[in-house]
Formats: sequence, C-alpha cells, structure tokens
Amino acid sequence: YDNVIQPGDNPDITKERKTASFNLWKMQCFVHEGEEIVKRRKEILDFVQNCREFDDPIPAEFMSREEIIDRGARKAKAMTDNADAIDGSDFFGEGLYFQSLTIGRELHCMSLHYGMFLPTIQGQSDDDQMDEWMAPTIGRAFIGTFAQTEMGHGSNLTKLETTCTYDPKTEEFVLHTPTLTATKWWPGGLGKTSNVAVVMAQLYTNGQNMIQGPHPFFVPLRDPDTHMPYRGVTLGDIGPKFGINSNDNGFLIFDNYRIPRRNMFMRFSKVLPDGTYVKPPHAKLGFGTMVFVRSIMIKDQATQLGAAAVIGIRYSAVRRQGEINEGAGEVQVMDYRTQQFRLLPQLARAFAFLFAAYEIKTLYMDVIDQIGAGNMDLLAELHAVSSGLKSVVSWETAQGIEQLRLACGGHGYSRASAFPDIYTYAVGGCTYEGENIVMLLQVARQDAGKARVRSWRQCTDEDIIHDFEAVARKQIFATYDRLKFFETTMTKKEAWNKCSIDLCKTARMHVKLYLVKVFLKRVAACEDAACKKVMHTLAELYAFDMISSASGAFLKGGFMSEQQADLVQSDLYEMLEALRPEAVALADSWDMSDLELRSVLGRRDGNVYPALLEWAKKSQLNRTEVLPTFEKYLGPMMKEGRSHL
Repeated sequence: YDNVIQPGDNPDITKERKTASFNLWKMQCFVHEGEEIVKRRKEILDFVQNCREFDDPIPAEFMSREEIIDRGARKAKAMTDNADAIDGSDFFGEGLYFQSLTIGRELHCMSLHYGMFLPTIQGQSDDDQMDEWMAPTIGRAFIGTFAQTEMGHGSNLTKLETTCTYDPKTEEFVLHTPTLTATKWWPGGLGKTSNVAVVMAQLYTNGQNMIQGPHPFFVPLRDPDTHMPYRGVTLGDIGPKFGINSNDNGFLIFDNYRIPRRNMFMRFSKVLPDGTYVKPPHAKLGFGTMVFVRSIMIKDQATQLGAAAVIGIRYSAVRRQGEINEGAGEVQVMDYRTQQFRLLPQLARAFAFLFAAYEIKTLYMDVIDQIGAGNMDLLAELHAVSSGLKSVVSWETAQGIEQLRLACGGHGYSRASAFPDIYTYAVGGCTYEGENIVMLLQVARQDAGKARVRSWRQCTDEDIIHDFEAVARKQIFATYDRLKFFETTMTKKEAWNKCSIDLCKTARMHVKLYLVKVFLKRVAACEDAACKKVMHTLAELYAFDMISSASGAFLKGGFMSEQQADLVQSDLYEMLEALRPEAVALADSWDMSDLELRSVLGRRDGNVYPALLEWAKKSQLNRTEVLPTFEKYLGPMMKEGRSHL
C-alpha cells in the first residue's frame, strides 16, 4: 500500500485499507494478468498526467455539446499524436486504458475509426486493398466510420435495405437508399467528422440479390480538402442522445452514388468484372468486425461496473450516517448489511465479467489464427459466446451501476459522483451491436440428479458447476421440447417467437454457467494463497447470489430443496460479513486512478466533502453572483409581489 495510503488521507479509508488480509500488489497483478501489465498502467498514467495536451480548462461535466465535441476532437488528435506512448496493436488492453485516461467516458469522434473501421480494413481487405487503405487509415489521412444500422433495421442485418448494385458496363457499384427506413442511422462520427465509411449493403449483381447477407463496401463520403459531401451523399448529425454526446452519431442517404468495383471488400466475397459473384467460404466471415467489437465491449462493460463498484465502496467507507448502537456515534454506511448486499455482489459481477473478457479475447485471437489457416471450426462458438455474453453482461452492468448509484444516496445523483456518466455510457451497450440470443441445443441428455450445493464452507467448485449445469440443461431441454411441439402446428419462425421468452431465460442461464466456470477457473490459477482465498470467497458470493436470484429455476422439479435454498441465502449473508474487511482493498485491486475514475465520491484519498465543494464552485452558473434571469424575470416578479403586500 506504499502508493495508496498517504498522509492527509481520510482516516476511515486508511483504516479500511489496513484491514486487508492480502497483498495489494499481488492482487492487482492477478486481476490485470501480470506484473508487467500493472507496471505499464503506471507508466501510461504518468505519461498522460504529465502531458499538458490532455488537460481540461473546465471539467467536461460543465461543457455544452459544442464544447464537448470540440474537446473530443482536440483530445482525439492529441491521443493519436502521442500513440507511441502505448502498444497500438493492443487495443483490448493499453488502447482502451489510454483512451479512458485521455478522454474518459465521453469518447470522441474517431472512436469508430479505430474500433470498427480499422478492424474491418484488417479483416476484410484482400492484399491489394490492404496496401491501398491500411497506411492512410493508420496515418489518419482520412477518418472512417462503420455504417451498418439503419433507421428501420438494427439487429436483423439480413433485412438491411440499402442496396449496392453492380454495373458491369462501368465496373462500378451504385449505392442507393430506396426508402426512408433505409437511411443509415447511428454510426459514430458519421454526422460531421468522417469522410469515408465502411457501408453494409445488400449486394445485387446480374439482376440477383446475393442472399448471403449484407456486404461491406469502402465508401468515400466527403471531399478530403473541403469536407463537403460528394454529390449523391446526404448526411448529418442525429442530435443529442442519452449519453456520449461528444460523438456525432449520424445519418446517411445515398442517391444512386457510384463507387469503383474494387471498393467492395474482397478478402472473402468477390464480384468479378463481368458481374460474377464469388461467395465466401463461410457465411459468417463478414461479421468479424462485430465479433471483435463485442469482445472489446465485454472488457469495457466490466471496467465500467468495476469503476462504479470502486466508487460505491470507497464512498461507503468514508460516509457516516446513523447509529447501529445508540450513543456509540454514527457508523460507516459500509457497516450496514443492506449496504454490503448492494455493493459486494456487484463487485463480484465486475470481476466475473472481466475474467470472461480475458477468455473471449483468447478465443477471438485463436479464431483469427484459425481463419488465417482456412479453419472455421471455432467461428460459430465465438459468435455464440460473444453474443450471449454481450447480452447478459451489458444488461447486468446497467442494473449493477444503478444499484451502486442508489447505494451512494443523494450525492450519487450528482455528476460529480460520475454515476450519471458511467450509466449513460454503459447502458448504450444494451442496444448497440445487436441483442442476439444464441442457443446451444446440442447437449448430451443425461441425468441431472439432485443439487449438491448445501453449505458455503463445505461445497466444492465442482458442486457449484454441477448445479448450474444441471439447471441450464433442464431449461435447454424443456425449451427445446416446447419449441418442437409448436413447430408441429406452425412455422419455425412462429414457434421461435412463441418460445422467445423461455429462449432468452435459457440463454441467460447458459451464459451465467459460463461466467461461473470462468470465475472459478481463474481463481484456481491464482498463485498467491491469501489473494486466492479472498477471491475464491468473492467467486462463491457471485455464484450463491445468482442461485438466490434464480431460486425458482433451482427449486423447480425438486432439484434443490427449500432447506438448501434457505441455506444458500444465509450463507450469502455470511460471505458478506467475511468480505466486509476486504472490501476497500478489493476495490483498490482494480488499480483505478482518480483520473480514470473521474469521480469526486470515489477519490483515492477519501476526502470527498472538500472536493465536492470545490467541484461545485466550477459550475458556469457561479461565474457571476447574479444571473441575467434575475433582471429579466425573477426580480421584476418578486418586486411586483412585494408591491401588493
């Protein structure tokens, strides 16, 4: 704790840090997958803090939309000017961290340039296209975005309406927006920033629609010198949103706009000069960019929930409110069992999601290597797991952040807490990149037996996994049987719709099984005994909390007895008590600096109240003692009211 406990810190938070039973450095190394990564985080933090280009004249919370967009563009340029400070190939690790320190949760106008446009160039270009487009993409010679979602279609990509029709006479494609609902809608940076885009469109050649699904095209949108849209291109900003308003999400309309034949990405699919279509070796290869983004999203969502948990736990350590024993003085709100129940399960979720993100990253890299060798075996698994995790993780992250905000009382409602920004940033993940629920029904039928989980201190990891597998399997078979029954009297799509609620519940249970397995697997690999003991208790808390919240599924058919369910609940409370002395140290193990958190309530030093007053003084309304509203409206109104007394 040499760099965490410092003179002048709030005594309550220092006391909490001294109660930890494990070595903080070793736990940070475990959480972030190694000593070198933790050291690199410190080096990157020092660089950003010493680089004046990243300073803000006023906090971003007090800026107008125009100012926040200007800030985002300024910092995007500064960030990429200083890209040598990080390993640019490691977007999952150093890239995300560097961005969080320099720009924060408001993001910037080039987010999709690096997050989706660049990966598409890397994954979908043939060799000649790579030579033509990669260098200017990396060198920022143009700014790209990814235009897929339309006003009328998002998740159902096969029904996108934008058309791209090949003209063999000129060897050109003709992009067209045939209906209002075909308008591209939502791509980040499209409104006013990007001058090129990857556009997903329905491919027509030789009079036929190539029904393998939408295809990607490299499409110039604006003149590189004047930045004016080309003829046949209409685009603009879609207006303010729930959050992330530094990003100029846009709309895009084509009017028979022509691009060269070679502007179709041709690593997998191709259109030859005479219009002959060459289909890809695998139908899902075109969705590689989305899978990449989902992999990154899981890490990002875990980090946002982790940040919210850090803030909630630190603030609960320094906030004193009420008495448990009359006359003994006000207590830290962390001492209330209800507060522990709000905070610690969310911290456990954040770790579970982080460890799952590591697993998905490894799987994604394996798939990329396999595709390069012509092997598609793992592609379907990656698509299924990343889609299911994206759905569960984004939903539970949004719910968890709200619980953590509520745990901070009234101050959690202020943007000084960072909760409003964390929530509006993270909750977008429930929507963008699709809400696909993928089921794995090919499971060998076997006897589930009875629940093995009985007591927290006696059950094994294998017992926990057995019970989750059994419940997930029962749900799969019950839903599958119901689906097949409906298919005897209606179409498959109608039957799927009839069973959609059960399918979603089953998919969530399957994903939760995966998360439990990953959490326990990661903890088992921890080499430090003290860290392993605490983290294992946290993993069990995560599992027991999920069993408790899904008790109906575990009790169904007598799989788990009511006595076992009651014991799960009481053991959960016992785990909260055991983890109470470790809470602040576990929060510190995320290694989140004040710059990364951007929260007055979550400050490292715990000196919340003086910092809260200083933050408030920066409000634009405090630039002058008397606002114009007094002279224009309120003063005359009150004067008139006094005249009648």
